[in-house]
Amino acid sequence: MSTIQELRRILGSCKTIAVVGLSPQWHRPSFFAAKYMQAHGYRIVPVNPGAAEILGERCHPSVTAAAQALAAEGRRIDMVDCFRKSEDIPPIADEAIAIGAACLWLQLGVVHEAAAAKARAAGLDVVMDRCVKIEHARLFGGLNWAGVNTRVVSARRPQQLSY
Repeated sequence: MSTIQELRRILGSCKTIAVVGLSPQWHRPSFFAAKYMQAHGYRIVPVNPGAAEILGERCHPSVTAAAQALAAEGRRIDMVDCFRKSEDIPPIADEAIAIGAACLWLQLGVVHEAAAAKARAAGLDVVMDRCVKIEHARLFGGLNWAGVNTRVVSARRPQQLSY
């Protein structure tokens, strides 16, 4: 279980995020979460063998390929964010360990205890069953990005009725 302090530290220090399973379709949760993080200053590295480019970034077929491409730029992947089924996580965790990522983040509904234990033993922070976008918004004040507290939706009665 990740504490608020741990989540703040992870989100404050991991600025380059490889998003495994990032969809090019704007209405998918992975696209929305990645777009939010990109808009808040994070470098998004898409990992999707079926797409060429997502959110203006070149796609990579694997975490390892993404790490190699970033190494050529003198950068590294800090976090591996997984939008994949729980049973797909072990090889992704192995890649995260191999590239020296600082964090393995498993999205809502994704839990794999054995892969998490292996990643923790290798020194990675592991977050399971949480959304990186929701946690960032909750801890760093980004809830208004989705229309919360923007006066678009209000519980107050309007001063002048429209009818």
